[in-house]
Amino acid sequence: MVRVEGPIHGDRGGPISGSDFLQLRPAEAPVKGLTTWLADGLRLAVSHGRLAPGTRLPATRLLASELRISRGVVVDAYQRLIDEGLAQARTGAGTTIVAHPHLRDAPSDRRRSLDTLRLPLPPADGIDVDLSPGVPDLAAFPRTAWLRAERAVLDEITAADLGYGDPGGTPRLRAELAGWLARTRGVRAEPDDVIVVNGVAQALALLAQTLETRTVAVEDPGSRGARDQLAHWGVRPEPVPVDAEGLVVDALTQAAVVLTPAHQFPTGVVLGPARRRALLTWAAAGGTIIEDDYDAEHRYDRAPVAALQGSAPDQVAYAGSVSKSLAPGMRLGWLIAPRRMQPALLTAKHDSDLGNPALPQLVLARLLATGDYERHLRNVRNRQRRRRDALLAALRVHLPRARVTGVAAGLHLLIMLDGDEPDTRTAERAAKHGVLVHPLSWHRMTPGPPGLVLGYAANPPDRLAEAARRLGQVMAR
Repeated sequence: MVRVEGPIHGDRGGPISGSDFLQLRPAEAPVKGLTTWLADGLRLAVSHGRLAPGTRLPATRLLASELRISRGVVVDAYQRLIDEGLAQARTGAGTTIVAHPHLRDAPSDRRRSLDTLRLPLPPADGIDVDLSPGVPDLAAFPRTAWLRAERAVLDEITAADLGYGDPGGTPRLRAELAGWLARTRGVRAEPDDVIVVNGVAQALALLAQTLETRTVAVEDPGSRGARDQLAHWGVRPEPVPVDAEGLVVDALTQAAVVLTPAHQFPTGVVLGPARRRALLTWAAAGGTIIEDDYDAEHRYDRAPVAALQGSAPDQVAYAGSVSKSLAPGMRLGWLIAPRRMQPALLTAKHDSDLGNPALPQLVLARLLATGDYERHLRNVRNRQRRRRDALLAALRVHLPRARVTGVAAGLHLLIMLDGDEPDTRTAERAAKHGVLVHPLSWHRMTPGPPGLVLGYAANPPDRLAEAARRLGQVMAR
């Protein structure tokens, strides 16, 4: 069989012929696991550049005939690539490669500068299962519903809708968000209380620029990204410990606190009822709560926990986004702050960017109004539950003694480690086995027990099982 070394582009998007690009030999096909064998070959062809974006894969019958396997195996392997966001299928157009997430060329100066904004240990050559937390299932983006809503919006908007508008957001989206957050999260707000922002990161940036205090309490362990955002704007984050009941409220000495009460990052615990009452009492005495509701839509084994904001709208600044439900690249989020804080926040938002783009706001408003957003969330929850269950099942097999927490909700889980080895070293050894994970110590401000934070949303069940197998090998050594 001929081995093709260069990239295959096809003829103006036409299908490539034959199976040579896979470098697979039918005689070497395993007796079991044919779908995994073929899917791995396809991924390798993508990561090595033999399949460029826009390439149409061979017809399933043709590839099945050449590899002497059933057409169903090829169909299943193509579906795995679609699930992973590497390909897309359209009626009449076949299956087309759309991305190269594992292909890593020599970094440009711009790429190197961007890498400095990320956490240490960026994905390196040889990483083929990325379990970084905070990455949603991008392949699940509701393209059809979004396109349908966008067409409807373009049919009905006026020229004035596309001009400079309210820096706090379009009236339609603010109204839909106020109603949706009231129904699903127990938030108490009028449309004029909502400020549309470019994700929780901008919400924190605006708050950091307008808070009177220059010191803010943060969870430890907690979101490193949130700490970095606050520090960039001159607000010093100070650690407050987290235990099985969430933030230790009795340890608060600052005037403001940032926390994730519904699903603490990264431990996954829920702020306990007694702690909620204590925190609200603390806020009533003059404290400010910044509530990061980053992944409340994803829950599996427990009822939703209402937002703190609904209990104390005059003391809580509430922030959320579609980054974990749609895609982080949408850069759409919301900030609902106490009314005394809103004029300064709106001024800071105006001075920052004059407001978010109007068209995506109007499309999201329509998705909320028609129920398409809620239907999408239900589908994603079911999909993520299957992925979580697959990872848990594989961890029980390959890491039977692992202490796993934070599994009832969210898009990640936490493994606590035994032994004296630093978790950064464990993460480095995992990377050498092709699995990227976050050491828990990255998210700590003070020393504590080692652990690994594993995101499961961006990988299908078979890849999660393979990642668990490799982690088992790492731990065994």
